[in-house]
Amino acid sequence: MSSLDPRSPFVLDTREIGRRAGEMKELSFSVAAPADLGLAMIAVPTGSDIDFELRLESVMDGVLVTGTALVSVAGECSRCLEQIAFDMEVDLQELYEYLAVDSKGRQISGPEDDDELRKLDGDFLDLEPVVRDAVVLAFPLSPLCQPDCLGLCSQCGFNFNDDQDHVHEVVDPRWAALDKLSKENLSE
Repeated sequence: MSSLDPRSPFVLDTREIGRRAGEMKELSFSVAAPADLGLAMIAVPTGSDIDFELRLESVMDGVLVTGTALVSVAGECSRCLEQIAFDMEVDLQELYEYLAVDSKGRQISGPEDDDELRKLDGDFLDLEPVVRDAVVLAFPLSPLCQPDCLGLCSQCGFNFNDDQDHVHEVVDPRWAALDKLSKENLSE
């Protein structure tokens, strides 16, 4: 009995390709993005479409899933804090191993089991963790609205992308007394 919900949009049924190495099935489909697919400054909006182009191949050890996922991304620029949005395509490749079973069909778990490897749950596989890992790892660490974004003024928060001639007259406090004298002499 599978613990995965076959009605979940990220759960795929592999019964059609069977367990004969070389069998293959291509899939194209869209699902709504799950919640919390992202980072603090950039994320895939919840409910937006994730478009998949996948190939499921039966191999000796399990089912190899390869393909791409196209997601819409929204967030804010790390320099100027302007809203940004773009589409991003990520590559997916993951091997879902068959569970080891004895002659009576009971699952065998041994010391060679590796928690890092994804396993098929009966005839089902769950794409969500693979998609989550691939998308989050593909995000830029510091998203930018444009490659040469100038950012914000550290004193007043003015966006330098709007006007590059923005300046503040900053007087070194050590010279402030001389500056004051200079201004008094000019006013006389």
